Amino acid sequence: MNSYILMILVVIMYSGNILVGKFINELSPFTIAFFRLLIAFVGLFPIGFHSAWKHRSTFLKYKKPLLLMTLTGVTFFNTFIYGALQFTTASNVAVLETVIPALTVVLSALLLKERLQGIQWSGVLISIIGAVWVVIDGKITNFLLMNWNVGDVLMIGAIICWAIYSIVVKQYIHLFPPFGSILVMTGISVFVLLPFVLIEWFITGLPVLAATPSYVMSLLFMGIFPSFIALIFFNQAVASLGASQASVFLNLLPVFTMLGAYLWLGESISGMQIIGALIVILGVMLTTQVSSIQSKNEKLLES
Repeated sequence: MNSYILMILVVIMYSGNILVGKFINELSPFTIAFFRLLIAFVGLFPIGFHSAWKHRSTFLKYKKPLLLMTLTGVTFFNTFIYGALQFTTASNVAVLETVIPALTVVLSALLLKERLQGIQWSGVLISIIGAVWVVIDGKITNFLLMNWNVGDVLMIGAIICWAIYSIVVKQYIHLFPPFGSILVMTGISVFVLLPFVLIEWFITGLPVLAATPSYVMSLLFMGIFPSFIALIFFNQAVASLGASQASVFLNLLPVFTMLGAYLWLGESISGMQIIGALIVILGVMLTTQVSSIQSKNEKLLES
């Protein structure tokens, strides 16, 4: 039960990340991502520095997969999300984000040569249909005319980033210390985003955060809760429930986000969005649950 509660809190924090990102979308995407990671780095430093320094040889030895995990999962995943929120609704972002598990399974089959059953391919197809349904708002003419929102297109970048991150994590994350790796990846991300932020500020001017307390509080929330507290809770839940069962809870993301967007941001929720979200969730559950059963059977055979 404790693990279930932790996963619900994780979903609430991830949903909050999307909602707050939409709330402060007057700030540019790189600025939001930079300050979020900078705050997270400062908070993580006393927790992860000793571990990161102790295992510095490991980070150097596996610097290529470390850099790939950093750029895809930490640096640009949320940057794409914040960019998407400039143009599309929080509800759309949440629904599209749930496609990630299905895409991860497909990339695992293509890159890692993992075997997929027919029902898994069906689940992937259903997920994609549901996501496209949300993007085109159930109107086939929008698809035929390629009348897509820029934000929905940017979300494709976020989805691809996290799918790649998930595959690399599966292969390499066990080599690194938990808190030390989060600290190092966050620090690298701050360094990578710095020139993008400076260019943004040169073009648009420096953001006056102190004059807008709601921006400061929002960035503090994003830097503390979704950035590392949610990750700590997720890791604890995975240790108890397993990765597949824990990830199923992420299907609640569009539910919490749509509710929050309706109550807080005043977004309208169309019937087409609800239908699309349900289709995506069905497809993801078909894909991931069959994958989980297959993995358990393979482990039983090996033992």
